[in-house]
Amino acid sequence: MFRTITRVCSMAAAAICLLGGCSKEAPRKTETPRPASVHPEASNTQTGEELFRRFCRNCHPDGGNVSDPARSLHGSALRRNHITNPEDIVRIMRNPLSRMLRFDAETISDKDARTIAEYVLNTFR
Repeated sequence: MFRTITRVCSMAAAAICLLGGCSKEAPRKTETPRPASVHPEASNTQTGEELFRRFCRNCHPDGGNVSDPARSLHGSALRRNHITNPEDIVRIMRNPLSRMLRFDAETISDKDARTIAEYVLNTFR
């Protein structure tokens, strides 16, 4: 019974993520210009926590992962998946391994991506 409930909850979370998108500011391929708020220069003064809330929190609440619990942002899961430094996280942001949305340099600058990565490594040890 518990396994069925867990499976249903996991499927519901994945459906919500896929249908609703992980973030209102997630990258999208469109012909229209990007809003000014998404340009990398717009976030020069934001902290890792602010950037994480803006781009990552919806799919990774409290460091979890709503669509793939085995790929949470907690230290043990990161180490198990051989993610040990900011560059590893930035690489995954740019070229996701699973259902994660891709965040290109136009959406999140390299500097901000590294700031998010450092925040993740320091916060979800």
